Amino acid sequence: MMRRWWRVVGLLWLVVSPLCLWYLRHEIALLRQHFTWTAVRYGLAYNRLPALGLSICIGMTVALLMAESRHILFGLSTNERGRLEKQLSRIRQKGPSHPLWRRVCQQ
Repeated sequence: MMRRWWRVVGLLWLVVSPLCLWYLRHEIALLRQHFTWTAVRYGLAYNRLPALGLSICIGMTVALLMAESRHILFGLSTNERGRLEKQLSRIRQKGPSHPLWRRVCQQ
């Protein structure tokens, strides 16, 4: 499951962030000459769509890193364990026609 999230976040960084940075290229050029936090604020405030795209990329990355850290430090919660067991039983019931059956049941 986490691999899928990493793929989604990677895809966001490969597709969305270059487009957002491309739309912000004039503001970035100005920031390279005269950097102030006010210029950053106004550059993002007046270009809301690129700011939203970058915010989504950064937010998804931070959320994923927090979830990974929680899994590493504390392990799975009882709710997550129950959900995964339920998903495993559905995969086993469906059999070889399920796309994850080979990964889960034939090991």
